[in-house]
Amino acid sequence: MAARKSERLLNLLITLLVSRSYVTKERIRSVVEQYRDAGDEAFEKMFERDKDELRSLGVPIEVGHISRAFEDEPGYRIERSAFELPEIDLEPDEAAVIGLAARVWQHAGLASATSDALVKLKAAGVSVDRAALDTVAPQLTVSEPSFESLWAAVQDRTPVTFAYRTASSADVTQRHLQPWGVASSRGRWYVVGLDTDRGAPRVFRLSRVVGEVRATDGPGSYAVPEGTDVHALTASLAPAPAEHVARLRVRPGSALGLRRQAAASGELVEGWERLEVAYGRLEAIADEILGYGAGVVVDEPEELRSLVLERLRAVVGTGTGAGKGERR
Repeated sequence: MAARKSERLLNLLITLLVSRSYVTKERIRSVVEQYRDAGDEAFEKMFERDKDELRSLGVPIEVGHISRAFEDEPGYRIERSAFELPEIDLEPDEAAVIGLAARVWQHAGLASATSDALVKLKAAGVSVDRAALDTVAPQLTVSEPSFESLWAAVQDRTPVTFAYRTASSADVTQRHLQPWGVASSRGRWYVVGLDTDRGAPRVFRLSRVVGEVRATDGPGSYAVPEGTDVHALTASLAPAPAEHVARLRVRPGSALGLRRQAAASGELVEGWERLEVAYGRLEAIADEILGYGAGVVVDEPEELRSLVLERLRAVVGTGTGAGKGERR
């Protein structure tokens, strides 16, 4: 019900905003779908309530006559200059929210009911300023090609599959996801949902989705767990900014994933090559280092070296670590 009311208010807003002259009540009724379906009494009540609600939101609805020479039936319009906002400076997180709303608008285009309304206004001889729609449709965009498909899958509860490239590897793997939401974090777009291959929530950066996003089942195939906070999940699962540097020693020919991320490398010293790798979360870089076994030794920072040693000791079940004198 709330969504339908919001659509009706938006359609009324657009109808009055794009009209260059006053629009009569009956003309408004004929072009706004929800009004057409209502009886006379219901329409009168809805229209009066909707006008009052728009005015309470600060929308300046004017009342006047179509012909200045005659006191004919009154009409309504919104003066664009009185409705437009002044230039606004947004913080990055605020711009991200507006960007999401703009992207949804831009890819959905106008709702079919709104498009029909514009056509009907033109057919009735009402001069229409379609450029006025820019006032209610912010023109911010998202560049990732996968956005539209994943957004639609979220709305329809459609499971999908896509090829994905991680930050630490050039390899592309096929992932299967029940998408719960699309969100922005630190200026990047992510889709979060249940990774059915791993049986756990995962987050995927849209810019690393390769090729087409394909449905693997029909709409409504799953339900989002009650109480799911998509933004909180994205923030907790998305990679943290790489604000720290790990100084490592690696064996020649090993740790190729770390080598791809390395900002600097040094010459061979006693059979080891030195690397500097930027990282965000301590646990994530520790997991990656442990995956290379004896091919990598941690020199700095101390907290990373200690965490790697702690996990190695837990694996081997001793208190001596990875060998006396050796720093992993």
